[in-house]
Amino acid sequence: QVQLVESGGGLVQAGGSLRLSCAASGRSFNNYAMGWFRQAPGKEREFVATVNWGASSTYYAGSVKGRFTISRDNAKNTMYLQMNSLTPEDTAVYYCAAAYDGSWHSKFSDYTYWGQGTQVTVSS
Repeated sequence: QVQLVESGGGLVQAGGSLRLSCAASGRSFNNYAMGWFRQAPGKEREFVATVNWGASSTYYAGSVKGRFTISRDNAKNTMYLQMNSLTPEDTAVYYCAAAYDGSWHSKFSDYTYWGQGTQVTVSS
């Protein structure tokens, strides 16, 4: 069992930055690949970024590549999402997730554990 808690969301103007954190507790954090997903009102949850267990490999959705950076600190049991050059289209609830597999994953169905989400709102 892994418990995930996101933080760092908020309101920011277009062009601004935010850093989200996902704190994990429970079983060995470094056994899990981690990912970020987001869900905007009226839309399905979509993949944002993922990182493998050792942080040596990452993968991003095309819409955020070059603007967002995913990272993790296994010593702190924490994953991060640095979001730069934010646009109103990035407004959503952001969720972190854990998959019991060292490789990164981009599919919703690959993830077993989910956080409760943190709201990110980007104003124009």
